[in-house]
Amino acid sequence: MRRLLLLRHAKTETDAPSGQDHDRRLDERGRSDAGEIGHWLARNPPFPNLVLVSSAVRAQQTWDHVWEAMKDRVPAPEVETLDELYGAEPTQLLKMIRMASSSDPKRLMLVGHNPGMHETALMLAGSGDKAGIKALEDNLPTSGLAVLDFDIDDWSDVAFRRGKLALFVSPKLLRQMSKD
Repeated sequence: MRRLLLLRHAKTETDAPSGQDHDRRLDERGRSDAGEIGHWLARNPPFPNLVLVSSAVRAQQTWDHVWEAMKDRVPAPEVETLDELYGAEPTQLLKMIRMASSSDPKRLMLVGHNPGMHETALMLAGSGDKAGIKALEDNLPTSGLAVLDFDIDDWSDVAFRRGKLALFVSPKLLRQMSKD
């Protein structure tokens, strides 16, 4: 069994001071939302063994805030920055997921960007939480997290429609659940 966690970066400023999209930083809400997802992850094991993070500033900052919220409660994962995650499409993301077989983590997290992360989550989910799939069809919002399980022994066997959506969560959904 393998677990994949797809996390979209948190909310960002509209423009970076440099004018480069790659350099956009988290805004105040983004920092707060990333921390909220980190707290949620710390309370809901199992935790990722390997985290692959886009080289974009906003993805790096998202992981930093998620980890800050988790670090005192969970074992430290291996973390790698990948330029290829920036702007990656589903087939590129699938290739990166399959390449994780070399280090063979049981639980893999990707921190990246839409539209690729959203499309990949939908393309991987062949079954699972029907309400989660329906909610995910609309959007993978900033700080949105899709958790997929695969009944496989090796990441190289991951394929579209073979995953089971275990959970879809976002800061907005967490706030709605806490009100109920």
